Amino acid sequence: MTQGAAGQGQDLSYGGAFTVDAFHRGRFHLVQPKGEGHRSGVDAMLLASLVDAKGPVSVADLGAGAGAAGLAVAARLPEARVLLVEKLPLMADFARRSLAVPENAFLAERVAVLEADVTLTGRARLAAGLEDEIHDHVIMNPPFNHSSDRRTPDAVKAQAHAMTDDLFDSWIRTAGAIMKPGGQLSLIARPQSIGEIIEACGRRFGGLEITALHPRPAADAIRILVTAIKGSRARLSFRAPLFVHDQDGHAFSPQVDDLNNGRIAYRRSKRTEV
Repeated sequence: MTQGAAGQGQDLSYGGAFTVDAFHRGRFHLVQPKGEGHRSGVDAMLLASLVDAKGPVSVADLGAGAGAAGLAVAARLPEARVLLVEKLPLMADFARRSLAVPENAFLAERVAVLEADVTLTGRARLAAGLEDEIHDHVIMNPPFNHSSDRRTPDAVKAQAHAMTDDLFDSWIRTAGAIMKPGGQLSLIARPQSIGEIIEACGRRFGGLEITALHPRPAADAIRILVTAIKGSRARLSFRAPLFVHDQDGHAFSPQVDDLNNGRIAYRRSKRTEV
């Protein structure tokens, strides 16, 4: 990602500064608020890398924000159609602005924005546009701050990061409802959420593959990458860890650099076509 790669400006209807940031070495661009809200980076790119598909594929990005992960999928996979689902009107508007950037014209027709609450259930979910069993992949980067965490003074960021007690259950329930049988769930989260994620997958998803993401080989994990298959009865497995940086220096490790820039997908170790 290169922040401000296409400049920055002032939007009169928004009333605040924004940046237009280049991802995948300039392959696509993201419009996002400069001084408030969640700003996307490596987490979103690694989440997008979990989608490994060939040919036409339907992907839903839950809690999409300005659309970084979903756009990264569309940029890497030319036949992917992506639905960006975002509850906050401000961030949904930034996702629409991202689709209007001229550099994104090659993917804009394959990406749609749906302003909806991921936690809706039953008829309310259907009425909001989250239809049953239509997506091959569902990706998500859920809010990760517990109530005991230090609160941010940024109201938009606080909403984007605020975790509720049943967050993973409600989000993963929706993912299971809108996903085709055999579809893949992919998410990125903090390591301390691993128990909640496994419990929420329950009987909906099996074949969980979990990868710990470490800043460096000697450092503790800061994130986990999780994939699971709807309806699978395969057992959980822990994969070899990923290291963002080598032992010395600030450059990305070769594998993470490839994943971050959309050159490769992070394929499941037990290949499952969806």
